[in-house]
Amino acid sequence: MRTASSLTERDLASAAQVERRVRILDAAIALAADGGFEAVQMRSVAERADVALGTLYRYFPSKIHLLVSALGRELEQTAERVTAAPVPGETAADRVAHVLERLSRTLQDHERVAEALTRAFMFADRTVEHEIGAVVRALSAMLTHAMRPGADPSDDELGIARVIADVWFSSLVGWVSGRASAADTARHVDRAVRLILR
Repeated sequence: MRTASSLTERDLASAAQVERRVRILDAAIALAADGGFEAVQMRSVAERADVALGTLYRYFPSKIHLLVSALGRELEQTAERVTAAPVPGETAADRVAHVLERLSRTLQDHERVAEALTRAFMFADRTVEHEIGAVVRALSAMLTHAMRPGADPSDDELGIARVIADVWFSSLVGWVSGRASAADTARHVDRAVRLILR
């Protein structure tokens, strides 16, 4: 049995529907910026996006679906920028470390948003697998591009990207929960990347 998942742009038939989805995601991010995970309440999102609550639930079945979709959108937009240009660095490890450092810095500059998106990703269960897939694909695209720019990634490279992504997400959780500083997180991720890609 297929569980309900969020509507993607591909699922929407009109420009108005796509624009409505963008407004909803923008509203969720704005509320997260104001107050973190707890501030993102579905009724507040609907009001801020100027949509009916029932409409919001048709687009996103739950707050977790909504926030993981927002994370996916943020990473997809970042992946488009990363893959459109050369990544600095002499080695694959240098380039991957650079991409993750930039991504981590961006999130750390928006701490409440990072906290909301990370908590949603942590709480997501298998009903959110479609949205999680978008997050993983976007992050994998960035990492495999950094490993071997311009090439179609091999199965091994995709596997390596998944392992590195898991380490990065785990480190992000440590930072969001206050168990590690931003500097500790950066060192941990950098070391892991260099061990995996040496």
